[in-house]
Amino acid sequence: MWRHPPGREIYRSGKTSVFEVDGEKHKVYCQSLCLMAKLFLENKTLYFAVEPFLFYVMTEYDSRGCHMVGYFSKEKHSAQNYNLSCILVLPQHMRKGYGKMLIEFSYLLTRREEKVGSPERPLSDLGLISYRSYWREVILTHMLKLSPSPSSSSSSSSSRSSCSEFSVKELSQESGIKCDDLVSTMQYYGLLKYWKGKHIVLRRKEVLDEHAKKLESRKGSPATLDPSCLQWTPKTYPMYT
Repeated sequence: MWRHPPGREIYRSGKTSVFEVDGEKHKVYCQSLCLMAKLFLENKTLYFAVEPFLFYVMTEYDSRGCHMVGYFSKEKHSAQNYNLSCILVLPQHMRKGYGKMLIEFSYLLTRREEKVGSPERPLSDLGLISYRSYWREVILTHMLKLSPSPSSSSSSSSSRSSCSEFSVKELSQESGIKCDDLVSTMQYYGLLKYWKGKHIVLRRKEVLDEHAKKLESRKGSPATLDPSCLQWTPKTYPMYT
């Protein structure tokens, strides 16, 4: 009896594991994942042609084995550098942080490949909300690293100031997120302003204060990714016609 998904375990931290499953080697299993996803995703169109894809299955471990909480798939070869094609978190595991972990894991693989990537378009409404939330978190965390602690600022200082050290290109290379996704997220959340012929990144004290508290409260959470636990190197796959 199988007590875990097929394929290779490439990540383990605490009770959380991720298995890499090749759609060519484990065709029936991957087709079953796609058919299951169709039950919850209206725009799911891939069912049977799974050979050009890799599937990353996240599980929780207990005494009976590894139980799937969600997965995402990605193309082995993507001309647009898409790092995620489809993502699903099972309903009973929603609102536990697994969706964010899967998105973050896709970018962890992208960084290990020394690339920048983006999810396959078009995004669903829920997908866009999830990604914007993740991109915003990456941007705010980067701002906290660049700037003094917002809570230590003088009480007479403005609640909004520019962040002159901020470089979208550097953050893109560091995070694996495409520049276009970072810029659109900053515009959406009002973190970027065009003033006197220049784009100014805005450092909002109240927003950074709130984000710092959120990061502090999340320490030790099981739904936190530990990059040092990834045991994976990029692999070259043959092209599919």
